[in-house]
Amino acid sequence: MKIIVDAMGGDNAPASNVKGALAAVREQGVEVVLVGRGEEILKVLAGEGMSEPPAGMEIVHASEVVEICDNPATAYREKKDSSLTVGLNLLKDGKGDAFVSAGSTGALLAAATLIVKRIKGIRRAAMAPVVPTGNGGAVLVDCGATAECTPEYLLQFAFMGSYYAERVLGRPEPRVGLLNIGAEPSKGTELQQRTYELLKEADAQGRLHFAGNVEGKEAVYGAVDVIVSDGYSGNIFLKTMEGTGGFLAKKMKEMFKKNLLTKLAAVLVSGGIREFKKILDAGEVGGTAFIGISKPVIKAHGSSDDYAIKNAIKQAARFASSGIIEDITENMEHMRLPVQVKKEEA
Repeated sequence: MKIIVDAMGGDNAPASNVKGALAAVREQGVEVVLVGRGEEILKVLAGEGMSEPPAGMEIVHASEVVEICDNPATAYREKKDSSLTVGLNLLKDGKGDAFVSAGSTGALLAAATLIVKRIKGIRRAAMAPVVPTGNGGAVLVDCGATAECTPEYLLQFAFMGSYYAERVLGRPEPRVGLLNIGAEPSKGTELQQRTYELLKEADAQGRLHFAGNVEGKEAVYGAVDVIVSDGYSGNIFLKTMEGTGGFLAKKMKEMFKKNLLTKLAAVLVSGGIREFKKILDAGEVGGTAFIGISKPVIKAHGSSDDYAIKNAIKQAARFASSGIIEDITENMEHMRLPVQVKKEEA
């Protein structure tokens, strides 16, 4: 398995990306192609006591870097020798099995869509992070790639999310929920109501396991394995979860530091606190999968350290070997919007 890594993408690049790649090569048995400024990559390797890349690692030089200030829609064209553009072209040409970047989300999505291309028949690629929930995590699809969606987009998101939950998370017959303001079929806007009908029909045909509408609270409790949403609502849901988790962690820290007794209590429950922090740590998962692209692309968090990059590479390898893209391709006929969707008359 060969994973292409954007060595220059992210706040801590190239150090974190190179060190994370080294750890992945040692611990996971994967091969890694580091794309970026060769001299800077070699400097990081020298700091690790290496004069050249170890077995299982190679460097492909790319002189430019896509910066956060660059126009995400055109950066890959304007900087043809950037680590992002060169890396995705390597993926397109079959020089690797998956691509990982901690760089600009918008630039990565635009470049992946136009260089690697979407799977034929998929209307929009989706960002599908695994968010912490009461059942060990759920796939949220979409979390921001497409703000305004159609029922067909959400139907395809549901199928793709279901395949990802089954293949990568190991959930047989994953439960798919449509993010909404209530459980009743009549809830939500016309988008949610029409999508509900499509997902209900797919469930009746045995194509996926639709659990109905799911409110944000129930989704966090673990009611479903896949949370389907338009990118606008999904991004708000995701950022609210992140903010709430950070707020709770901060308040717990303040509480345990209050006095000697609370500090002693913190020692007694230190194992539980570490587990809590681990659940909330995005670096444990590694990154966000772009599903709907014809080859595996993983977006690592911009602030990823070497541990997060290592896990993003692991996630990319699992994605590449999972068969998800084949599942989507083989089932495209069931993921298209019917010619007519009849709405129930009031």
